[in-house]
Amino acid sequence: MLAPLVLAALIAPPQTGLATIQYDVAPPNFAIPTTHGTTYLSQLRGRVVVVDFWASWCDVCTAELHDFIRARDLYGDRVAVVTISSELPGVAASYFHTWNIDLPLVEDPQGAISRLYSVGPIPVTLVLDPSGAVAYVSVGGLNWSELSGAIDRAQARDDASTPAPGVLQ
Repeated sequence: MLAPLVLAALIAPPQTGLATIQYDVAPPNFAIPTTHGTTYLSQLRGRVVVVDFWASWCDVCTAELHDFIRARDLYGDRVAVVTISSELPGVAASYFHTWNIDLPLVEDPQGAISRLYSVGPIPVTLVLDPSGAVAYVSVGGLNWSELSGAIDRAQARDDASTPAPGVLQ
């Protein structure tokens, strides 16, 4: 018979590296300002969502932005990318403007979303599957291969849960 501690470890969900975030569960909702008004994270269900916590002073973070742009361009409407910066108001927006980066930006100067997600050192990236559940978490830098692989796996999770069309007889 397995000891209770070993049994608990076997059935416990894998840890994401973020205390308040669990795999296969939707993360906390937050507002995303857009040119057309406000959208919420939960409204992006139906496609894969990449949520990136970053800062303009973080070299690893800014290098990753090119991969997020590449993902948006490659996957089109099947993937939404949202970036979150806890810098002073206008700093991240100015960085995006200076470098012609056209990604949704949530400015979180009080760090409310970062605390809600228990984000410590950045960068931190989450990939949500089309149902809105956390499918992948990267604490620290990631490369294109990791990002595209996480997006592909998240898309496949939705494909696997959608039954193939059938004909009633």
